[in-house]
Amino acid sequence: MTVWNSSASTADALLTGPRGRRLLLEFARAADSAVQENYTESSFSSVIFYAAHALDPNPGVLFGPGAGEPLPKISPDEVARRLATVPLPEATEAALRSALGMAVDMARYWQEPDGEDVLAATAPMRRELRRVADHIAQSAHVDWWSTEVARDDQWLVGWADTAETTPQEPREQAPLTERLAKWRDRVVEQEAKAERDRPRDPKANYSGEWWSFPWEARCSVRSLDDGLPSGVLFVEDSMGWKQAFARRMPVPASIEVFEIDGADAWADLCRRYPLEMTAQKRHDWYQTTGRDGRWVMPDWSGVAEAYE
Repeated sequence: MTVWNSSASTADALLTGPRGRRLLLEFARAADSAVQENYTESSFSSVIFYAAHALDPNPGVLFGPGAGEPLPKISPDEVARRLATVPLPEATEAALRSALGMAVDMARYWQEPDGEDVLAATAPMRRELRRVADHIAQSAHVDWWSTEVARDDQWLVGWADTAETTPQEPREQAPLTERLAKWRDRVVEQEAKAERDRPRDPKANYSGEWWSFPWEARCSVRSLDDGLPSGVLFVEDSMGWKQAFARRMPVPASIEVFEIDGADAWADLCRRYPLEMTAQKRHDWYQTTGRDGRWVMPDWSGVAEAYE
């Protein structure tokens, strides 16, 4: 397991990837908003918006008063200078949950990063976000981010489609190994079809299934200090659900578990159980990473034979 054995390593981890940097940006934005009486063009939230809008590959159309007027031109350097003046409050559990929730919700692995992710990745912003990372890393409320999987504290979380819908628990299904074998067959067929039908140009306007886990498998989450399953708060690209159910799914101590706790562990899994995905994933994953090359992901049917 990757052990974050110091606040410095926690800060480094937060600065390394786009979701960590977005968490830092959201924390700083909330900190500034808490001491601002009014939204002004000089507030940190304002300069983030203007700079991110200019950097966003797909900025969209603005509505409301002044929508037809040119926006102020704000550079990443200016946002970084403004960030340097933001007073950082205590990194409370509530503040960190909110920042983490926003960072997770705004992930979009099927298209280009949004303007705020692009902004947070610039050199001036990364330099100033270090102060925020060091501040957050001192909080005891981040300790659970680096703990090992809690075998006796796992929950299945399900969502209702709307606030009026009663959540339904999943029906009994065929054994997972059988479902994963069918999943692998389907993926192999899709790869062959994509190799025939899709262009090799990663910028071509093609899309498909961008996720890297099989929907055939159930996913469990740990609970937070107050007992709330973490999957209720931290949802990628959430759909605005209002109702959920949770069911305990303990992991017996006798079974072997492979924990994906970082990039190295993921790469190791891909090397040992590679499943070719280049033709069907290249267009989506090029959009989110800018990388043009071969892609593999774990063959989950093979993983399931080695781990339970």
